[in-house]
Amino acid sequence: MKYSNAPIGVFDSGVGGLTVAREIIRQLPQESVVYFGDTARVPYGSKSKDTIIRYSRQIVHFLQTKNVKAIVIACNTASAFALEAVEAELDIPVIGVVKPGAKTAIETTKNKRIGIIGTEGTIKSELYTKYIRGIDPEIEVVGKACPLFCPLVEEGMLNDPVTDEIASRYLKDLKEENIDSLILGCTHYPLLRSTVGKIMGEGVNLVNPAYETAVSLGKLLEEKGICAEAEHQSEYSFYVSDAEEKFKAFANSIMPFHIELIEQINIEEY
Repeated sequence: MKYSNAPIGVFDSGVGGLTVAREIIRQLPQESVVYFGDTARVPYGSKSKDTIIRYSRQIVHFLQTKNVKAIVIACNTASAFALEAVEAELDIPVIGVVKPGAKTAIETTKNKRIGIIGTEGTIKSELYTKYIRGIDPEIEVVGKACPLFCPLVEEGMLNDPVTDEIASRYLKDLKEENIDSLILGCTHYPLLRSTVGKIMGEGVNLVNPAYETAVSLGKLLEEKGICAEAEHQSEYSFYVSDAEEKFKAFANSIMPFHIELIEQINIEEY
C-alpha cells in the first residue's frame, strides 16, 4: 500500500474521541482511520501525569502495529499530559486537541476573556491557559472542571433534565465572568453543545476542538505531503480495551455510518 494511503491513528480514553474521528471522517473523507478507545481505564481526567503517559505509550505502540502515518491524541487530558513525551519518541506527526481549539478561541475572542470547561486533569494542568497566554498575555482564561459531563454523555443522557440541571450548576460561575468564547475542552462536550449554548447564551462563541483538530490535521498532512490519494477508498476500524457492546451502541448513535465490528484487545500487552 502506498504510504500516503496509510491510516490515521486516533485514540481517546473512551468514546469521547469519536467526536474527533467523526470530524476527520467528515472533513477528510479519503483518509482511513484506526480508532482506539481505552474503555477499560476510562476516565483519564482523574489520573496522574505518569499514568497518562504510560497509557498513551501503550496505545501508540498498538497503533504502530496498524502502520499509521499520523496520530491524533483525541483526548484533552492525554494531550495535556502525554503529547510531548509521545511526540519525542515518534518519527510520524502527532497532533493533540488542545492547540487547535486554543488558537481558534484566541482568534474569535473580542473582549479577551476566554472560558474553558474540561475534566479535572485538563483544568488542573492549566495547559490551555499557558498556551493561550503564551500567545497573548492580555487574555484572561477562566477554567471550570465539569467531571459529571463525561458519564452523562456516556449514559446517553444528552437531552435530559438531569443534564440540564448539572450543566446549569457548573456554568453558573462562568456566566458571571463575562467571557465571550468558551472552549469545550473535553471530547465528550461537543455532544452537549446545545445544552451549554442554551445556558451560556448567544453572546458566547462555543469552540469545538474536535472540528478545529480535523482542520489542523488536514493542513499537517498537506505540509508533510502524506494526504491520501483522492481516489483512495477509505477504511475505518475501531478497537477498545473493554465493553465493546456498550461502545458500539454509543458509536452508532453519533457516527455518520453504521459500525458492524468493534474489536476488543488487551492493551496491557503493548
